[in-house]
Amino acid sequence: MLLHIGPARTSLSGRTSNGDARQDNRLTFIDHALFAEHRAIGRNLVIQFVWVYEHAVDFEGLRRFHHNLGYGLLGRRIERSPLSFARHRWVFDRGPSDIDIAECARPRAELSDWADERSQLPVDPECGPGWQLGVLPLTDGATAVSLVLSHYLLDGLGLAVALIEAIQGNRRDLGYPPPRSRTRLRAVAQDARQTARDIPEVARTLVAAAKQARRLWRNSARSPVSPPTALLGGDGDDSIVVPGVTIYVDLDVWGARAKALGGTSNALVAGLAAKLGERMGRRRAGDGAVTIQLPMSERAEGDTRANAMSFACVRVDPTRVTTDLRDLRAAINQALRTLRETPDESLQLRSLTPFAPKRALKRLCDPRVADPEHPVFCSNVGDLSSVMCRPDGTDAEYAAGRAIGQHVTRQWLERTGGQMDLYSGRIGGKVFITVVAYQPGAENTKAALRELAANTLAEFDLACEID
Repeated sequence: MLLHIGPARTSLSGRTSNGDARQDNRLTFIDHALFAEHRAIGRNLVIQFVWVYEHAVDFEGLRRFHHNLGYGLLGRRIERSPLSFARHRWVFDRGPSDIDIAECARPRAELSDWADERSQLPVDPECGPGWQLGVLPLTDGATAVSLVLSHYLLDGLGLAVALIEAIQGNRRDLGYPPPRSRTRLRAVAQDARQTARDIPEVARTLVAAAKQARRLWRNSARSPVSPPTALLGGDGDDSIVVPGVTIYVDLDVWGARAKALGGTSNALVAGLAAKLGERMGRRRAGDGAVTIQLPMSERAEGDTRANAMSFACVRVDPTRVTTDLRDLRAAINQALRTLRETPDESLQLRSLTPFAPKRALKRLCDPRVADPEHPVFCSNVGDLSSVMCRPDGTDAEYAAGRAIGQHVTRQWLERTGGQMDLYSGRIGGKVFITVVAYQPGAENTKAALRELAANTLAEFDLACEID
């Protein structure tokens, strides 16, 4: 559930020591932390947006869109600092030179498999390319278009901005320097100077970190630790694509059902996430609630951060959501108020990441410290502009997005208690809901997930299409 809850807290401009205005192209602490932590464990997180055209695609229009993407928020990549304790920087990069068009058409039934294949293509926010655009003709005359990008370049709402700008032909001058434009000596001196300016903020964060560490220690001492789940055959080190399905519901049908249940469209998305979480065995011990993790966007106009969001949690009784959404709606509103009044402390601690050794970063992501509540991640971007349906200049009949991991192993999923992510938005007269899920010890196939999703939607009395 992505809602704007505050202004951007970063600026593109800064001051050098001699007083000359100079752009500060360093990554924010949060962007640096997400990139560094995932790099330390060999993980790569990408966002994928897929359009399906039931009519012929205008390839010239699609090539204009592809070209324009390199002149917006995707027209950049990360350049490391020569200092291990300094933040990395943005440099410009226009991306791949052309669209990847499949040579052979494939049946409609293989569309989901093709999307999975595209989601695992190499995208690298540091070495490039940071994104890839692909096209697949289908044997029934339809055409699919897939954009895959590194999550370390942009989040969901940032991508929406980038897509609209590229489709409309609006280009940005982000002012980033070319790659390797600084000599090593200059880079060391500049990064050391700017890191020194960060010391007061880091010192304040250390105090907050000590308080949070004591609190987490007390909580962990009271909470039972679940043993790792035994793997079902093999060593579990093989990389897999976590099963995912996309659900489409008519927007009017969705809105009417939300109203009938005493909720809103956003509450219905969260309710569906809670019910799916229950079916995936993600209820909490004791009270049986499902914990929903809600990303809340803080992206403001002109914002160039890669990831501009905070996180709130709501604990939901999944047994009630199919008949009454009023309690869930109130809980979401309360979570929003709490987040406004009490910022997420875990995000504040990200300013310490540049100073952490690789071993410490790996421990932060260790399966043994996985959240014992096994939350359901529920990202709802809400109403999206219909412009986003027109990468070639004409309206695609279907559009949907999701985030998905690369280099994910079965062993990791089993030890962390699995995964349950839901991504949703309203666009082109439809609500799309993409579910990406893995349950330890269960039948983790697309067919099984489709059946689970269909049965869950039926509990909400919602007719749908499932890809």
